[in-house]
Amino acid sequence: MISGKRWAASLALLVLSSAGPVRAQLVVFDPNNYAQNVLTAARELQQINNQILALQNQAQMLINQSRNLVNLPYSSLLQLQQSIQRTQDLLKQAQRLAYDVQQIEQAFKTIYAPAAAGTSAADLADNARSRWQTSVAALQDALKLQAGVVGNLDAIKSQSAALVAASQGAAGALAVTQAGNQILAMQAQQLADLTAVVAAQGRAQSLTMAERAAAKDQAREQLRRFLTQGQGDQSSNVRMFH
Repeated sequence: MISGKRWAASLALLVLSSAGPVRAQLVVFDPNNYAQNVLTAARELQQINNQILALQNQAQMLINQSRNLVNLPYSSLLQLQQSIQRTQDLLKQAQRLAYDVQQIEQAFKTIYAPAAAGTSAADLADNARSRWQTSVAALQDALKLQAGVVGNLDAIKSQSAALVAASQGAAGALAVTQAGNQILAMQAQQLADLTAVVAAQGRAQSLTMAERAAAKDQAREQLRRFLTQGQGDQSSNVRMFH
């Protein structure tokens, strides 16, 4: 009986020794550590959200910049250049005494010069006729230029309407600025037309006044010759106007 108990104890020891060490696995929950991990994850998520928002803002800024760089779809430059060219062409068509300093100086040394004692009656008549023709031509030039400037008003009206419509539908700052610059260029063109008209009218008035002054001087010389003793009035064939 005793020997049987010993044999059972020996068998139990043998089983335990052959089974090897037993490892215990226990799960431990730490509330503080868990809360810290949750806070860390929340902060990282907030940082990610901030980065996404920053990227969205940068993308929107780039979109706005691209819109600001869009050109105005309408340009009135060609029409403005054509209007200015028409006015310049009319100025270049000035008849007889044009807008040239050397021509003006030469004219006032000849046909507008004071009547000299040695000038023949035929030359005096020719000078008077030339001055009259120059005055008439200047008046005609002024009227033609006025008509050309008035003709430009229709083009300016249509350009203004197109520029206003284009600026109102502009996508960005560049287009609005371009519209404003074109409107300023249009105003400059109108000012140039007004300057040309004033110059043409002033030219016509100045030539008319010069013609009157020269006519008075010529009349004085002719009267002097008529009243000079021994010279008297000599008849001659003179063609004043054609």
